[in-house]
Amino acid sequence: MAGLEGIEQPRRHVSATAARWSPAAEDEHALKALELFGNPTEAEVPLPSRPESAATARRLIQVVVLRQWHLSPKTTEDAVLLVSELVGNAVRHTGARVFGLRMRRRRGWIRIEVRDPSRGLPCLMPVQDMDVSGRGLFLVDKLSDRWGVDLLPRGKTTWFEMRVADR
Repeated sequence: MAGLEGIEQPRRHVSATAARWSPAAEDEHALKALELFGNPTEAEVPLPSRPESAATARRLIQVVVLRQWHLSPKTTEDAVLLVSELVGNAVRHTGARVFGLRMRRRRGWIRIEVRDPSRGLPCLMPVQDMDVSGRGLFLVDKLSDRWGVDLLPRGKTTWFEMRVADR
């Protein structure tokens, strides 16, 4: 790195990290999340409104979409990314203590919902190439087939839907 030759750089433990991660280990974490928090296809799963809950939501989405619904890895990857964005918005912008996660499937479609107690509506903003934040709803808009917000008497549900091939 130019100009930093004499300064000690932080050591990276890439090999230790790479050795720990595996799809089987990720499946194990996802199944553990399902066991601890519940199945979002059966009832709304309440999660604490903290940044680390995004990882829990991603794991729940992964295990349901990939393992229970047997959908493609690409669909799973997109659903995991999009739920991350909705959860991030709920955690950052609502001031809630808890948010709810729910998943539904009907012929040809999956729907993922994040419910929070704020009635403030999310806003799809124009995105510039150099923007470092504010891309969440842009991604939801581009990768999902439809998305929206349902206002509730106390709060709202932000959702997205994706077309899927039924097997």
